Amino acid sequence: MPRRKRITELSEADKEEMRGELDIAAVFQVVESIMKDVRERGDAALIEYTERFDGVSLSKDEIEVGDEEIKAAESDIDDALKDSILLAADAISAFHTRQKSKSWFEDFSFAGSPGGSRSANRSSSSFVARGSTGNIILGDVFVPLERVGVYVPASYFSTALMCVIPAKVAGVPHVIMCTPPSRGGSIDSATLFAAHIAGASRIFRVGGAQAIAALAFGTETIPKVQKIVGPGNIYVTAAKILLRKLTRTEIDFPAGPSEVMIIADDSAPPDLVAADMMAQAEHGKHSKALLLTDSNYLASAVEREIMTAVEREIMNNCEEQFWILTGSMDECVEFANEYAPEHLEIVVRSPFDVLKKVRNAGSVFIGVFSPVAAGDYATGANHVLPTAGYASVLSGLDVFHFMRRMTVQIISREGLRMLKDAIVRMARAEGMPLHAHSVEARFTRSE
Repeated sequence: MPRRKRITELSEADKEEMRGELDIAAVFQVVESIMKDVRERGDAALIEYTERFDGVSLSKDEIEVGDEEIKAAESDIDDALKDSILLAADAISAFHTRQKSKSWFEDFSFAGSPGGSRSANRSSSSFVARGSTGNIILGDVFVPLERVGVYVPASYFSTALMCVIPAKVAGVPHVIMCTPPSRGGSIDSATLFAAHIAGASRIFRVGGAQAIAALAFGTETIPKVQKIVGPGNIYVTAAKILLRKLTRTEIDFPAGPSEVMIIADDSAPPDLVAADMMAQAEHGKHSKALLLTDSNYLASAVEREIMTAVEREIMNNCEEQFWILTGSMDECVEFANEYAPEHLEIVVRSPFDVLKKVRNAGSVFIGVFSPVAAGDYATGANHVLPTAGYASVLSGLDVFHFMRRMTVQIISREGLRMLKDAIVRMARAEGMPLHAHSVEARFTRSE
């Protein structure tokens, strides 16, 4: 039976449980041990862990997927699935191309009388953009990372598209992908095909925390990367979080067990609300599916739909994944912002009234015909999103995760002259006389 409570009755323990935070914390010690072992023993550790956790015996030469295996994968996929993957790839490429920022430069100059007295309302002088002076040129230059690592859970070929394509759109030359092997040692053909058409440079049959460690530290076979992106189970998520402690390798964000939260009123179809909750639970026992509603009718109807599915053995041993929470619509929105779900569906009569109050969510789906599954596969928006409350401070995977932004400053003699007195005053006020001298010297030295 799904757990049902009023929002105002939730305890802190309830909130932690429905986020899965305790699950991740519980594996930190074992994950840190695995990562340190991979750092020390490289490929030997990878081979050992792959046999222990995946039941696959690999030689060192088999860690990387070869070109022939990648070519063979395409012929193993039926044409209809192949076309669907290509359609999704085009949509993902188009969406992320729209995100990409261009480098820019602009001339800046003072208007008014720089260096003079300024009133409290700052009206005597202002710093404004101009197009013709050339005194001070400022800008942003966007530079792609050189080498990124992508983690793709077993058989999640859609994730290969979601991670690799934005990296290539950003201009990353080397995209290194790790994904767990099947019991027979092979990689799912659809995953290989998707990774290949997306532009992955190299693919390795390694999964779990050991794959994250290999990408972060590098081994004899797997190159070290600058950043690791992609979702995974609690072990993968814990490994990504621990990278901040063990290395300088960057990550996108914790993207662990999946979450869906649905804010709905009595206009929402109970069978479709339940279907979306069960779809999210399909990701695994640590995934969470929550309904927030101001309708007792809807709460009971969705509860019956889920229990019917359990009785028919469509869903098994999944009761702990489902929460049905009731309260006013304002309470629903307030709790959604506190929880910061990975996926948020809004199925109410006036969805935009709710949307304008939403501050924290990874991706928002509005209306009865906007299920999370559409975004998981084919709309083009990215399905790699922060979980466990991190959507309150972090955004989903995008082109910017694969780029650095550098500011560029070009200052002419006249431009520096206009700023000189202000710079010197501020430098001396902060006790930095050599900063002041570095500016003044440019006007006292002989030409």
